[in-house]
Order: sequence, then C-alpha cells, then structure tokens
Amino acid sequence: MELNGVKELAVLVVGAGPTGLALAADLARRGVRAVVVERSDGLFPGSRGKGIQPRTMEVFDDLGVLDGIRAAGGTYPVGMIWQDGKRRGEHRMFDETVATEAEPYAGGPWMVPQWRTQEILLARLEELGGGIDFGRELVGIAQDADGVTASFASGPPVRARYAVAADGGRSAVRRALGIGMTGETVDPSPTLVADIRVTGLDRDNWHVFPPADGQGFLTICPLPHTDDFQLVGNLVGGFEDPATEPDLSLDGIRKLVATRTHLAPDDVTEVRWASDFRPRAAMADRFREGRIFLAGDAAHVHSPAGGQGLNTSIQDAYNLGWKLGAVLRGAAPESLLDSYEEERLPVAAEMLGLSTRVHRGEVRRGAATQQLGLGYRGCSLAVETREGLPEDALHAGDRAPDGISGGVGGGAHEVHGAHGIRLFDAFRGPHWTLLTVGTEERLPTLSVPTVRIPSYEAYGTGVFLVRPDGHVGWAGRTAEGLVAYAARVGVAQAGPIPPTITHTE
Repeated sequence: MELNGVKELAVLVVGAGPTGLALAADLARRGVRAVVVERSDGLFPGSRGKGIQPRTMEVFDDLGVLDGIRAAGGTYPVGMIWQDGKRRGEHRMFDETVATEAEPYAGGPWMVPQWRTQEILLARLEELGGGIDFGRELVGIAQDADGVTASFASGPPVRARYAVAADGGRSAVRRALGIGMTGETVDPSPTLVADIRVTGLDRDNWHVFPPADGQGFLTICPLPHTDDFQLVGNLVGGFEDPATEPDLSLDGIRKLVATRTHLAPDDVTEVRWASDFRPRAAMADRFREGRIFLAGDAAHVHSPAGGQGLNTSIQDAYNLGWKLGAVLRGAAPESLLDSYEEERLPVAAEMLGLSTRVHRGEVRRGAATQQLGLGYRGCSLAVETREGLPEDALHAGDRAPDGISGGVGGGAHEVHGAHGIRLFDAFRGPHWTLLTVGTEERLPTLSVPTVRIPSYEAYGTGVFLVRPDGHVGWAGRTAEGLVAYAARVGVAQAGPIPPTITHTE
C-alpha cells in the first residue's frame, strides 16, 4: 500500500535504544517488517543502564541473545566503603537471592554496560534481517484510519501501519502527540554519570564514597570485560550549584573525583562518555494514541537507583511485540492492542514507585527489583477459571515458571521421543504453548506446542495456555472455555495432532 507515493511498512520504531531494538528484533522473528529510525549517527555510547534484572534475562533467553549478554557481563562486585582514604568495610548493594528451577536467573542482576547490550540486540536484529536507519530526526507525525506517516529533517517520509515511540524521556513523538508526563523530581540536585579510565582503584569492588562535608555521594564501579569504570556522583553542595550546568569535561570530572575521594586528579586518565540528569519519576498520561504506542522512557522515566528503567522498558517491548505481530498477521482483532496500556501502565507505575523508594533509601534492592513477581492478574487477557486458589498459587496473568517437563508433543513444534525438556525451551519462540500439569485432560487441537507434566509444585494442577511473552493467559482445571479464549487472542485450531508424549518416571 502507498500513500502519496510513500510505500507502507508494518511498524515504524522511533529510537534505537534497548526498547526499540528489542521490539524490532521481536517483530522480525515474527516476520513483521519494521524499520528503526534513530536521530543520532550511531548507538548510544554510554554505560548508563547497566543492570539487567532476572526477568529481563528471561526475555533475553527467549529473544536469543542470552549467551551474548552472559559473555559480555558479570555479577555485581561487592561495595567497598571508603573514608579518609581508607577502606572502612563492605556494603552489599543487593539482598541475596538464590536461583531455583522455577526462577533460574534469580541470583541477582547481571551487569552489562548499556552500549554493549545495544550492540548485542542490534546484532540479533541484523541476524533476523533488520537494521537501523541512523541520522533520521523526526519532525512530524500524523495518523489516519489506515496508518501513520512520519516526516524527518532529512530523507523521505515513512508510512507504516503502526508506530512505536521508543525515543527516550524527551520523546519527540510523545510531544508531537501532545501526551503529557505526570510525576515528580526525586532529587533536585543533578547527578553526573560518566565512563572513565582511572588508576589507583582495584576492579574487584564497587567503590563507594559516602556524603561528607555537605557534599553528595560518589561511586566508581568497574564495568565487566572493559577497562572502564562507571562514575556516578550526586552534585550537591561544595562542588556544584544545583542551578548550574555540571562540568562534564576531563578537568571537571578530575576535580570532582579529587574533591570527593582520596585519588589525585591525574588518576583519572580518560573520560570516554559523560552525561548529567536530575533524577525524576514521571509517567505518560497514556501509552497509546490511535495507531501510535509509547514504550520505554518515552512512557516512563525512572530514577536509576532501583535498576528498573531499562528493564521495564524492554518488557514494554516484549509485551507489545507479540500483540502487534498477531494483529498484523490477521490472527487477532485490533482490539488485542488495547491490552498493551491496560497491562503495562500499572506495571510502570509500580516500578516507578519502587525506584523512587530505593533512591530515597526507604527500601533495599530486594526481590521486588528483580521483576519476577510482576504480572497481569485481573487484566482482560488473564482468564482464570479455577475457583478457590490461594493468593500465592500460580494464577492466569502470572509469569510462567521454568522447570524440567516430562515430554512434549503435538502442534507445529512437536517433538517425538523426548525424555524431558526444559519449559523455557518449550516456551522459546514467537508461539503460544499449551501446558498440562497433573492431569490427563483431553485437549483441543490448537496449533501450538503441547507439554504434559505429571506433577510440578510451581504450577499446581490444571491446563495452562502460556502467552508468547511467558505469562499464563488462560488457566483451568479442565479445557472448557479454552477454545473460545484461544480464538480471541489469535491462536488457531489445528487439524489432527499426534498423541502428546509424556514422561512418567
């Protein structure tokens, strides 16, 4: 289809940060033609969003980038408190958690500099046939009943069925749509963040210099598999007037380090990237305007203290990708897209509150920051037909746990002779998955993989239809009502399917 000579594509993604790249890769593996446009001439060069939470590791597992993320990162080092040039003791940044069969990445966040995460996501996008159109600054966007037309400072306009604003906290798309941001300033003083080279500090610790003499905190953290450290400094009192612009030059950062630490100015040998911001918590008044969606920082801006911003953003993309794919394939009605804001806006609000409380020292970085407990109970796509479930039982809308199943069979991905399969292996890919636990219930012939498990405490007993984003969509003690739900969300019925293989040991 063309409009005024402009050829239409499926999805326009504005912004090549982690959100836009994750969404484009997810769409590409579904065969959806998307174009990513980015106003800059290259990828973001800094380490800013360096913490990848366990739930996002699960997303990366599904997207096929987990091996690259693991190779590029590492665990967070133990904090070392410094005072008067001496080590005063260790500080644990995060409450200890333990990985389990159901939560395999729950041991804590994984540290990867944001620039490296973006390189890995871009490589995956290119592997899937996509890429980025750099140097494309959006100057206007309009929509009609059939699509969206975006214009740029240079180059031709782009016409798409849908558009996604993933262009950051100062989103040009959001502003063009007139969507407001509601929130608060978490800290009126600016925070400086920089990637530096420094001598005189070991790479085994996250070096913490507490506030002293009316000055703010400063931390220097080694970044894995690089020679860099990430410096974060709160610029309050004694060094910077909050009303002035911070000095991001080499000399300015040398002065900051020498003022706040025992290091000499010349110990900072290089500044590779630097930026400043005033921590705030704000959320867009809505996440959708017709055929245009907001995702990531364009929809919600966090204090970095809780490590929630990048992770919430990538999961926005993960939630939206399968829904756009189903609608664009004609498998599901357009009304499915209404569930994006319904599901993601409350999650963003919850994570904004958590980030702010962590920033203010009201809560520690504990299990809640890992995002494994987030879900969509009570939303329109979460249909729970079992009555009397305890609150802590698995419900429709919850994240589907990992584990080792007995066997798999049926559907488009049937596997014969399976002795056992990891559930995340069965879930991986752009498809839904039908799962039974502790029941031999006769199932409808849906065109999805089917997994049968004799028993597994993490699930209880029942029939579960697991969404492409790893959440339970429908759950019941029997399959009654499953076919109607499947049709509503774009899961087709199939022809005859060979018997499902089960493991009975």
